[in-house]
Amino acid sequence: MADQLYLSVWFPNFRFATLPIAVAAVLHQFARVSGLPKVAAAAAYPVSFSEPAVYQRVYVLSKEAEETPDSIIENAVAEAMELLHEDTAYEFEMKWRLWDYQAGEGGLDGVWKQVPKTVKVLAFGPEFDDQTFEQNGFVRVDFGLDSNWVFDEEEVWEDEDARAEAAKKIKENVEMLLAFTLSVEKHCGISSRLLWTESGEPLAEKLVGRLQRLN
Repeated sequence: MADQLYLSVWFPNFRFATLPIAVAAVLHQFARVSGLPKVAAAAAYPVSFSEPAVYQRVYVLSKEAEETPDSIIENAVAEAMELLHEDTAYEFEMKWRLWDYQAGEGGLDGVWKQVPKTVKVLAFGPEFDDQTFEQNGFVRVDFGLDSNWVFDEEEVWEDEDARAEAAKKIKENVEMLLAFTLSVEKHCGISSRLLWTESGEPLAEKLVGRLQRLN
């Protein structure tokens, strides 16, 4: 069963005023790995996620809009976090392209395609949602469902060539995930980080198990 996948990071001697710098650093490492350097959307939520956003902006990312400066990381962060509030969470959406298996119709074989996937990077004020940062990190990256890394399509297991192709694509997705995680650890001055799933099931065991099954 698919599971939500997150990366939480904490910073040493953290001061709330430096939160924009911290989240921008994480966004830059994501852009470095993904090759897609622009912010797709931004929002700010007061008190908890059950409250409506007090700020929202969606950026049009297209060839015609490439030179528009608003979606540049520094500019998007500065605008969304212009008024810092300790009870607010700030959310930034970015894109990366992952291999995705698309099942065939009418008995046709499925195909692998690189498709854009949304990743949400959240920066938590210290009073947001009863100090959720203590468990979720000062900055949390929401990758969405882990199905792009923990693959389970029964029709693939029956064919040796299909299994080999799936293993190759999933390995590339895993390499991107690990490259981003290690880049944050190396370049963002963090004190600790945790790659985790919503169910609590150890991600490393799931990854190893699926790759062994594919090979």
